[in-house]
Amino acid sequence: MIIQRQILAVIFLLLVNTCIATTIADTTRIKAHLVTLTKTQAFRNFKNIDQLSITADYIKSVFSQYADSVYFQEYMVEGQVYKNVICSYGIENSKRIIVGAHYDVCGNQEGADDNASGIAGLLELSRLLKGQKLSYRIDLVAYTLEEPPYFQTENMGSYIHAKSLSDNKVDVVGMVCLEMIGYFKDHKKSQAYPIGVLSLFYGNKGNYITLVRKFGAGQFARKFSRKYKSTKAVRTKRFKGPASLQGVDFSDHLNYWGFGFSALMITDTAFYRNPNYHQSSDILETLDIYRLSKVINGVFKTLTS
Repeated sequence: MIIQRQILAVIFLLLVNTCIATTIADTTRIKAHLVTLTKTQAFRNFKNIDQLSITADYIKSVFSQYADSVYFQEYMVEGQVYKNVICSYGIENSKRIIVGAHYDVCGNQEGADDNASGIAGLLELSRLLKGQKLSYRIDLVAYTLEEPPYFQTENMGSYIHAKSLSDNKVDVVGMVCLEMIGYFKDHKKSQAYPIGVLSLFYGNKGNYITLVRKFGAGQFARKFSRKYKSTKAVRTKRFKGPASLQGVDFSDHLNYWGFGFSALMITDTAFYRNPNYHQSSDILETLDIYRLSKVINGVFKTLTS
């Protein structure tokens, strides 16, 4: 009888640990995604259409393992077809939350932090969301053409997506942008700011993730930011400022602001911390995959709490 109880206790613990493991980001999976995204035959820039398509196919193949619905959103730019990749969870719900990241790069570089880190996070989040009971529909969107020469133009994949939501009068609760989430440093003076005095409030070590929103970004951005920090998944700091401040609107969330949606950006602060920004040195080996996984845990917990 005692042995039976011990066996049952072991089985119970295994089941509990299995359930916990499925709701925690897996660094091995994240690294595998990063390798596939960065170690490619060609660079993921707007000129290499075939490579962008290969990357889009990979993203779709991963999404298809976990999501309720997966599809491409195709559009034309200068005679070429570009693709956003979209997957959905909780499609029975009318209100919708968007979580997005871009998969293209600026020029000839791997683009590990910018923005394979965000895409790898999105892919791992797709696994974590499988089977979850959700109060909202959640769409994960991998965008193309975020980088120059199309940044801040109507050819950005996120502009195409945000416009489609607005045109179809979709009830969007809010949007979360994953923009460079894998670079962390613990030494002093590893973090800079658009205004030097901010270091007095935020510190000079690049050892945290930042949730960035503009003044008047809306209720969702405010609530998400607060809930994310309360998860304590990773060291987190929140920043609110004018959209005109350099860096505040430097990613796909800007297009959701443009259509009146509440949105925020999760970022390691890009060029304010990472010296490899838009350089050939932005490679996989510079990333902190452990802390990247913690960032995604925070997103998952916030979306499902």
